[in-house]
Amino acid sequence: MSLYCSSLGTIIPRILGQARKRYHDVLSAFTLTYVVGGVASSSKAQPHNYIACVSKFDHTCSFPVMEEENHSNNLGLLYEQEEQPKEYSKELDVAVRAVQMACSLCQTVQDTLISRTNHQVHSKDDNSPVTVADWSVQAIVSWILSKCLGSENISIVAEEDVQTLSKANASELLEAVVETVNECLSKASQFGVQKPKSALGTSEVLEIISRCNSRGGANGRFWVLDPVDGTLGFVRGDQYAVALALIEDGEVVLGVLGCPNYPMRKEWLSYQHRYHRIISKLTPPNSETWNKGCVLYAKKGSGKAWMQPLLHGNNKFLWPNNAKQVCVSSIDNPALATFCEPVEKANSSHSFTAGLAHSVGLRKQPLRVYSMVKYAAIARGDAEVFMKFARSGYKEKIWDHAAGVIIIQEAGGMVTDAGGRPLDFSKGIYLEGLDRGIVACSGTTLHGKIIEAVDASWGSSSL
Repeated sequence: MSLYCSSLGTIIPRILGQARKRYHDVLSAFTLTYVVGGVASSSKAQPHNYIACVSKFDHTCSFPVMEEENHSNNLGLLYEQEEQPKEYSKELDVAVRAVQMACSLCQTVQDTLISRTNHQVHSKDDNSPVTVADWSVQAIVSWILSKCLGSENISIVAEEDVQTLSKANASELLEAVVETVNECLSKASQFGVQKPKSALGTSEVLEIISRCNSRGGANGRFWVLDPVDGTLGFVRGDQYAVALALIEDGEVVLGVLGCPNYPMRKEWLSYQHRYHRIISKLTPPNSETWNKGCVLYAKKGSGKAWMQPLLHGNNKFLWPNNAKQVCVSSIDNPALATFCEPVEKANSSHSFTAGLAHSVGLRKQPLRVYSMVKYAAIARGDAEVFMKFARSGYKEKIWDHAAGVIIIQEAGGMVTDAGGRPLDFSKGIYLEGLDRGIVACSGTTLHGKIIEAVDASWGSSSL
């Protein structure tokens, strides 16, 4: 006897043996499919019409996306994932696919930026860099969320707007964005999303970018997107992240963090990415290589955070794409702990964090990493502490923290302001009422020591 896996449209031989009898009643109760736009369909529908086929049959029978993964390991992980709360499951599925597509787009653009003249890098009013990737990712994520979850239900807070693209002298930039968006959407079916029937026009691209105009707040549901977090790292060929979170009534309920350049080996975080581009050409690719990249995600209350590899080559995305559970480090001895801080000195005081590190007993050199990759490092157990104390006048934005905060928390860590209070995402686009700075730790022991050190040192700081 065999199992029919509707998302694959094929017959799978008996692979569960006697375990199938044990789970038969449970399995049959979860035959549920999602179709783009939310319309249900029968198991005879063509696979390209599906966002995902979320059933116990599908999860059990799905073949690995990455060829080097072991199928039996995948089976065990999938059962663990089904124990997570069902609430927000569809939103998380769609969000992860959107971030996977966005990361694929960013990798293509970053390669172009590194190999050619940086004519695609522009400056915003605050002199921070912005690229074709920022607007293109915003368009892609906006389009997928609206297409898969219903545009009437989508409200998005995002970093970029269309004012720059709409200027008379921005025609070349706008053309590049439209071309990049359509090139990415042409591969949508690889990620389990039905692609548009025809290429999007300029007005359509501007329209989907302009949908990201929510101002957030304490009531209702809205998404928070940082299309390219760490743009300076991005244009330098280094670390960056695509960050997407869902906030409901002021609380972050799910977060997805795409880290296209995150090395699979912790020690390589300290190397500049271009260095490894050279080294990787001298060694054959394997599961430990730098350039594999990953996506981390978590849902509120699950008590678990997950990491899956970025999709590469012509592989098809099959939820949950060989996800593995990640958790924070168990190190609580400051002398053994690694702490992260921002690379940029413009909005963070390295001297103050250095003083704190010394007083707490953190002896290792700081790990300076662009973007929310710092949050990923702690969630994955590669570092234990992240400290950020902004200079006077700088206001933290919610899109720079929302996704990373929930992933660390569900992985077993802590994120608060320097007063020990949870970050407040209910006040609009800024983290209003933030007490001095942000402290993220793998556990309560280190967190408590740092909070005490802040209280003892703050009076003598110049912040």
